[in-house]
Amino acid sequence: MLINRDYTYFDFTRGLCSKCLNFVDAKIIFKDNNVYMIKHCPAHGEETILISTDVEYYKKCRTFIKPSEMPHRWNTEIKKGCPFDCGLCPNHEQHSCLTVLEITDSCNLNCPICYSNSDISDDKHKSLKQIEFMLDQIIENEKQADIVQISGGEPTLHPNFFKILDLAKSKPIRHLMINTNGIKIANDIGFVKKLSKYKPGIEVYLQFDSLNSETLKKMRNKDLLNIRKKAIDNLNQFNISTTLVSVIKKGVNDNEIGDIINYGLKQKCVRGVTFQPVQEEGRITSYKPKSKRITLSDVRKKIVEQSNIFTDDDIVPVPCHPDNLAMGYSIKVLGKVIPLTKFVNPNILLEGKRNTLVLEQNESLKDMALNIFSTNHSPSSAASSLNDLLCCLPQVKAPKELSYDNVFRIIIMEFMDRHSLDLRSIKKSCVHIVHDDGRIIPFDTYNLLYRQNINN
Repeated sequence: MLINRDYTYFDFTRGLCSKCLNFVDAKIIFKDNNVYMIKHCPAHGEETILISTDVEYYKKCRTFIKPSEMPHRWNTEIKKGCPFDCGLCPNHEQHSCLTVLEITDSCNLNCPICYSNSDISDDKHKSLKQIEFMLDQIIENEKQADIVQISGGEPTLHPNFFKILDLAKSKPIRHLMINTNGIKIANDIGFVKKLSKYKPGIEVYLQFDSLNSETLKKMRNKDLLNIRKKAIDNLNQFNISTTLVSVIKKGVNDNEIGDIINYGLKQKCVRGVTFQPVQEEGRITSYKPKSKRITLSDVRKKIVEQSNIFTDDDIVPVPCHPDNLAMGYSIKVLGKVIPLTKFVNPNILLEGKRNTLVLEQNESLKDMALNIFSTNHSPSSAASSLNDLLCCLPQVKAPKELSYDNVFRIIIMEFMDRHSLDLRSIKKSCVHIVHDDGRIIPFDTYNLLYRQNINN
């Protein structure tokens, strides 16, 4: 009699041995509604890594794909094979939806969960010449970049911060983000006032992991609760578009996901929340894969469980990299939050070009639009309208009274690490970082192989 295994074999891929970082064969299996990657290294034995806690959503991601959108040029040749030819090499399957530009390695925090090992230093800033070179490499690849995120370290520490903004604003970039811990924004209202003059087309990507002081001490080595709230107050004062960014660690702050969403909804300046399951690279050393790993699907479930706004149908894979990105868009009108993503035909998202979604053609949204017309609602930042919801949704033909002020989006952004890296999936990565030498490298592999020059 044949003996059945206690799991379902689904796929084959290549992963990394988490100890020696050599590539090994891996299989993807389903067991008890979980998805695992099983790897075997000749030197270090077998590893079983939790990839997802939702088999059906995992399978949905495999169908939620669209034709690859390529950059205008390749930066490197294919020599060693993926991921050792980054980048971008012709083996990659997606242009840069978001490109990170690190302008300094200095920071004013020493976070235990930092992937970049940034530290407190005054002499690790890049020159304006180097920064312009890196910006130009992004533009050479993209012609018009969707999103460039100015990051660090802590970018607001750079002595030429506003000159860098001027430089970035002079380039063909649709949307500019500033990735910050908020200390400067909380403590210097003059800085915030000056920052507001760069609207529209600029957004603060504000570190916001918790509403609990003790939790913040665990994650950031400092109680930053009052700093974060003061930063939000200052950003509200000038209505500078802001995304709250929460790194989620299992058993530490995953019970606060709903609270963070609700807090964001009450803030005038907040356009949404991005949740990032912690990436086990850089300074993080306390990893226990079987008990402590939190996945994109975990976060997605907790958003639905802890929020009274978003349902399972409201948070869908992002077609450019569905394995590692999920989104839920909504609009805030008349004191209500109306999820939008469920009304978008998936075929529109999966076509190779950005199509137009007409809100008034959907009966569920028609009455809402009519109500808006009758309120004389006229946001001051109409220049950043719903007609351009970045690269993740189709273009939206909306009433002129609706603007970017009315957007509230949920993004889950999971980065692969040495435990979960899937060679099949990494080829679709669309969040990239520009290297000092001009290469454009997937953020996942940059932190794993390139930041500390492991691959050189």
